Amino acid sequence: MNAPRRQTILLFLAAAVFLGQAARAQNLGQIGVTLLRVETTNLNGSGIRIAQVEANNGDTNGIFHGTNSWEVNPAAVGQPLALFTYTSGLGTSTSFTNGVGDESGHADAVARNFYGIPSGVATNVAHVDNFEANYFINSVIEPTPYLPPDIGDAMVNQSFTFGPLSTNDQETVDSAYDNYADTYQTLFISAACNASISPRVCAPGTAYNCISVGAYGGDSSVGPTLDNGRCKPDIVAPGGATSFSTPYVAGAAALLMQAALRGDGGNTNSAVDIRTVKALLLNGAIKPAGWTNSNSSPLDARYGAGVLNVFNSYEQLAGGKQGYIVSAAVSSGGAHPPTGDSGTVGVLNGWDFNSISSTSGGILSSATDGVNHYYFNVTNGSGSAAFTLTATLVWNRQQNQTGINNLDLFLYDCANSNLVACSTSRVDNVEHIFLPKLAQGRYDLQILKSAGNSVSDAETYALAFEFFSEPLQIAQVETNAAFSWPVYPAGFTLESATNLASPAVWTTNNIPPLVVTNSQNYILLNATNANRFFRLRRP
Repeated sequence: MNAPRRQTILLFLAAAVFLGQAARAQNLGQIGVTLLRVETTNLNGSGIRIAQVEANNGDTNGIFHGTNSWEVNPAAVGQPLALFTYTSGLGTSTSFTNGVGDESGHADAVARNFYGIPSGVATNVAHVDNFEANYFINSVIEPTPYLPPDIGDAMVNQSFTFGPLSTNDQETVDSAYDNYADTYQTLFISAACNASISPRVCAPGTAYNCISVGAYGGDSSVGPTLDNGRCKPDIVAPGGATSFSTPYVAGAAALLMQAALRGDGGNTNSAVDIRTVKALLLNGAIKPAGWTNSNSSPLDARYGAGVLNVFNSYEQLAGGKQGYIVSAAVSSGGAHPPTGDSGTVGVLNGWDFNSISSTSGGILSSATDGVNHYYFNVTNGSGSAAFTLTATLVWNRQQNQTGINNLDLFLYDCANSNLVACSTSRVDNVEHIFLPKLAQGRYDLQILKSAGNSVSDAETYALAFEFFSEPLQIAQVETNAAFSWPVYPAGFTLESATNLASPAVWTTNNIPPLVVTNSQNYILLNATNANRFFRLRRP
């Protein structure tokens, strides 16, 4: 691609008040970092090299204000100077202060959430390449001639936006980022934009291959994208504004990459791929109240896949790589019910990194769709207990392509070959199924690659999946009642009610804080509590 060199228009996404340490600690609990640290050992981003690209606060909307503020001050985030390299159009430096830029309070606040000590997500990353955004875009993403350099970073946090662009300009930016991501396997985690800047998600958070981050409960733009109505943001996190939500997701990605590289997911090369990391992060997200999607629009317009929970994502990574049971070909556009194979995926939460093929046909043959079948026996021995299914399929827009291969996700009931659910967007490179009340049984989770609208005969994809039924155990301890349930999946709250008369009034009042022990949530409740009925609830 020959991307035009331009005067970049950038807006940094600031909040009115930066979050204090107590608020950041609360956010770490909400996004699953606190629980992850209890349940695992030394997951802190170790060995992962990252980049932080920052808009120049002294150069807004093309107007220079006499400062050159975009750098992170190591002392402000509790990290040593040796961790940082600073690069702008004025050169590169490994000292601070330096002649290539000045400190930015915005950059410091982003860094505190990303890797700052003590309240960052990934506090032990290997190196931080701190770039000034105009230089980064014009010299790394869109250099002229178009020979992008490999910066050598596994991921890039981008807490800035171009602001509203025309469709043509957005597509140009998206293509440049998608090409870079697919070429170097670099994961871009980009702010979706603040609603106070634009009601709709803005570039670079509109790129197909990035993770676009919205602010949960804060100032956040919504989808769909301007060009063709794709689902963005991909996920949300707390933080007040998208500048400070984005580094939480970037930090979570660093934790998953570290876990993948040390073998926690079994297959190192596949687990660390940016498609796998994206699929796991989206699949581990918790659905907030009001979340919705449809067959043709796989993610919620405001919340994406939901609120980040890296503990859930890690547990699915730890479930290991699980291959499909059988791959089949069907006539293009034809029926593709379960095949009747007896094989079964051995776990109910895990992931896969695989490929699928279709054929376009020719003079002597007809076109065929490819179907990869994953069979699951969904049961826990209690016939009345319902399950929840979350499944996420991710693939890249390939280099120098305007379109994507058309992949879809289906769930069939093997007992009667009935279609239970599907995700069949024609424009997104993410498909997502969420079913909170799934009866026990045998199911066929399918990935289909259509022969129509095909960029290539084969496509590489990542799949993350989770089936669970959450058990609540109650036991008597002397005169008290002890409630317990597994820590995974996270996000459940114990509620109580005095009676079940409609409408029942459920509350968390008078329920003490839970304690985590032996991978169980545990609450000891005084038997004199007036409430007699209890349930677990997710938002």
